[in-house]
Amino acid sequence: MQQKSEVEVKENDGVRSASPARRSALALAVMAFVAAGCGPANNAAPSEPPPPEVMVEEAQAQSITVVNELPGRTAAFRVAEVRPQVNGIVERRLFREGSDVEAGEQLYQIDDATYQAAHKKAIANLRTAELQAKRYAELSKVQAVSRQAHDDAQAAYLQARAEADLAEINLEYTKVRSPISGRIGRSAVSEGALVTNGQPNAMATVQQLDPIYVDMTQSSVELMALRKALEAGSIRRDGDDSAVVRLRLEDGSVYEHEGVLQFSEVEVSPGTGSVTLRAQFPNPDRKLLPGMFVHALVDSGRRDDVYLVPNQAVMLGNGSSTVYVVDAENRVEPRRVVNERMVDNKWMITDGLEDGDRIIVEGRQKVRPGATVQLAQAAAPEGATEAAEDAPAQTAAAAPQTPNTPDAQ
Repeated sequence: MQQKSEVEVKENDGVRSASPARRSALALAVMAFVAAGCGPANNAAPSEPPPPEVMVEEAQAQSITVVNELPGRTAAFRVAEVRPQVNGIVERRLFREGSDVEAGEQLYQIDDATYQAAHKKAIANLRTAELQAKRYAELSKVQAVSRQAHDDAQAAYLQARAEADLAEINLEYTKVRSPISGRIGRSAVSEGALVTNGQPNAMATVQQLDPIYVDMTQSSVELMALRKALEAGSIRRDGDDSAVVRLRLEDGSVYEHEGVLQFSEVEVSPGTGSVTLRAQFPNPDRKLLPGMFVHALVDSGRRDDVYLVPNQAVMLGNGSSTVYVVDAENRVEPRRVVNERMVDNKWMITDGLEDGDRIIVEGRQKVRPGATVQLAQAAAPEGATEAAEDAPAQTAAAAPQTPNTPDAQ
């Protein structure tokens, strides 16, 4: 009766007892709020970011042989277009298309019936003129004929002999022969075709492919430098004192035979400012065919005390170029350099660098002149990394296994 009255009093007063877990959570929240409000103020300044990391490459002077890569096309050493020299019908074709032919080898046979007859007639006329000239010569000794008649007989004999020679030549021209040795292409005429003397279209074309020419273009400025290098003796020459040339084919491979520089044109193209050069290459295996696009590698002399710098490290500008160099205090210093040309995808620097200069090759975009940088550690070679990863596995595999016996336990 007494407990019931106490509960009724608490309900009447509006007071409800809380659970122990709830009271603990409320106490912790109050303590955290008091600690946050009464703690010391966070007045410390934010820490500065670390200096940016860059990769550097140490400059080292070296001597290199400068090679000019010139575009060019191959051209046959000799080209002969075979045309008829008499009129007639083609009776036979005596060669296989795409084969090698020799100079003087018969290629076609033209119908020679009319030329045989003309030749026999010319021989007969020659015989008649010869006999008459002899008779007049005997009669002239005894003054039986006039001097004029004697001279006319001698002239007629010479004319008949010339006509016989011409008839023989025309008869021989019915045998169409190759003017040079080389490889013959496709035939433009077949048996039964009518051909004429002086026709514009060739019957076939013969090209000599060994040796073979390579015609290439070079700027007049580079040509002057090449001549100076030749005069200075800094370019390798062959036995004929000509510059040696190598060749890169369309598939990127290098031709196994070296050539020699033959000559250059006597004038500069006003439109391009370039000069045509010609080199001669041996072609025993007929790998080079006329019209192929190739690149000629021409030595342009030896250069000493130059630096090769990666392309991404050089900032190109109008009239001058710049690289970033890290000094002894790890500060960035801009350095103006003279970049003359590209060699193996690197700039050849001829002025502005010294041995030992640390050139920024990676991370250049993250720095500015005067800023302090941190040198990044060079990455370990891939082979060494793989060996280091495999080493623990090999050690574990090599370690003897402890037998699971009662004695071991």
